[in-house]
Amino acid sequence: MHAGGCECGFVRYRLVSDPIFVNCCHCGMCQRASGSAFAINAMIEADRVEVTSEGVPETVVTETGAKGERCPRCGIELWAYHRMFGDGLRFVRVGTLDESGSVEPDAHFFVSRKRPWVQVPAGVPSFAELPGEGEEGWPPEVQSRVRAAVEG
Repeated sequence: MHAGGCECGFVRYRLVSDPIFVNCCHCGMCQRASGSAFAINAMIEADRVEVTSEGVPETVVTETGAKGERCPRCGIELWAYHRMFGDGLRFVRVGTLDESGSVEPDAHFFVSRKRPWVQVPAGVPSFAELPGEGEEGWPPEVQSRVRAAVEG
């Protein structure tokens, strides 16, 4: 499975299963949080992310209510939570994975807010905002895992 950690190595983690879904998010919040034009997020059940180091991430809630977990030493955000899904799902920042290049987005979200110079690859689903339940961007197996994590 995938392993990752912060920049300084104090917090290390692993995903004990494949992510539910990987998205490239172009929303304003992800742009600010990543300091870039987008963030690539691996959505996975919270109980499938195991911290493997003695270092423990700290929960940070911004003034806007955004919630994530960061290394208390170097400040790198390891994963975030989405207000629509609660604490049952984590949005792991793919850039913190050891082999981040091996994880490709299943879809692009909030392309209505993407930077004009960013090109979405042909053949990859893209949505103006967040796809609704039942849309092409959320296959049935994704919907069932998300529902179980949110309700569980």
